Amino acid sequence: MAGTTQDSPGTPGTPSVLRAMNDRAALDLLLEHGSLSRTRIGKLTGLSKPTASQLLARLEAAGLVVVTGTSEGRPGPGAQLYALNAGVAHAAGLDVNEHRIRAAVADITGTVVGEHELRTGDRTGVGVVRQVTDALDGAVKAAGLPRGDVRRLVIGTPGAFDPATGRLRYASHLPGWHSPTLLTELAAALPMPFEYENDVNLVAVAEQRLGAARGHSDFVLLWNESGIGAALVLGGRLHRGFTGGAGEVGFLPVPGTPLVRQVTKANSGGFQELAGVQAVPRLAREVGIDTPDRPYVAVASDLLARAAKVHRDDSRYEELLDRYAERLATGLAALVAVLDPELIVLSGEVLVAGGEPLRTRLQSELADLAASRPRLALTAVPHAPVLRGALESALATTRDEVFDTSR
Repeated sequence: MAGTTQDSPGTPGTPSVLRAMNDRAALDLLLEHGSLSRTRIGKLTGLSKPTASQLLARLEAAGLVVVTGTSEGRPGPGAQLYALNAGVAHAAGLDVNEHRIRAAVADITGTVVGEHELRTGDRTGVGVVRQVTDALDGAVKAAGLPRGDVRRLVIGTPGAFDPATGRLRYASHLPGWHSPTLLTELAAALPMPFEYENDVNLVAVAEQRLGAARGHSDFVLLWNESGIGAALVLGGRLHRGFTGGAGEVGFLPVPGTPLVRQVTKANSGGFQELAGVQAVPRLAREVGIDTPDRPYVAVASDLLARAAKVHRDDSRYEELLDRYAERLATGLAALVAVLDPELIVLSGEVLVAGGEPLRTRLQSELADLAASRPRLALTAVPHAPVLRGALESALATTRDEVFDTSR
């Protein structure tokens, strides 16, 4: 009809778009708070009672929310309580290293409903694609779900896939993952969309969503287990670099150790040699502490955990903490000079083992070596942080899809 127009469903400001925005706000509140009454949702969103009632009826009809009971503790009849329908969608995450693949499935609320660990060292001759699908299937089976109920998967690995070539870089120690056709083969074998991400970047995602970096848009996460690495979050977003190698700080040349050349072939660098896991037993022997002949990560973690407990009663462990903090601060000072972050989060088994005594020494050393003085915090996601970050990443995209009621 001449002289009239009809807004498309996605036109900003139209009733359908405003409804979708209110729906998403209510769903996010239920995600954050758990069960809420209609009155509480109305107050938190600023919606009137009739509008809040219509919203909840709409979300219940769509299968996104369910009634969980009634409120108690006040005179009169209790108000109905609403919660997210946890089973409306699921997402999965994988944490891959050279020894094993950990897999988990979570419902839309983030609750883990199935886990599985696949020891890849016991799977000689089995290709990477089969290992990935077997690990995922194990977690899906543990969750009691058909594989098709998982909407998205995020895979965390050491190193990073170069976006230009599709090859995994900076992780020569991960056997079988360097084929240029691997991502294409995974896409053909997996029944859901998948993404890949550096493992330390995923730890930063977990800290930003759930842990010590909540509310921070500029921070560095320093990781130390079998290798030393970092994740960089700038302006609230992960900074990956041109080839995905941002944060591979183990390769950083630093004073106090000889230059390492051809670092990718050596799979090591100056900062790794100075402050990586292998440095801790050497430092311990220098100060007169006996070290057992065991894998570096276990030895270093045990030494630093003991140091954190007895350092005030044993000068050898006091010196171990002092020397190791100085080495860590040497590399961190370079990052601080370039990035000037608000916060540095310490994560990984070795740094967690050193605990607060290591953190306070590192904070003091960094104050001497760096012009700016970011706050240092220990991780608040100590259990399976790579896997947790993979799940959080997969869930973020899944929620965007499922919670969009404008379609």
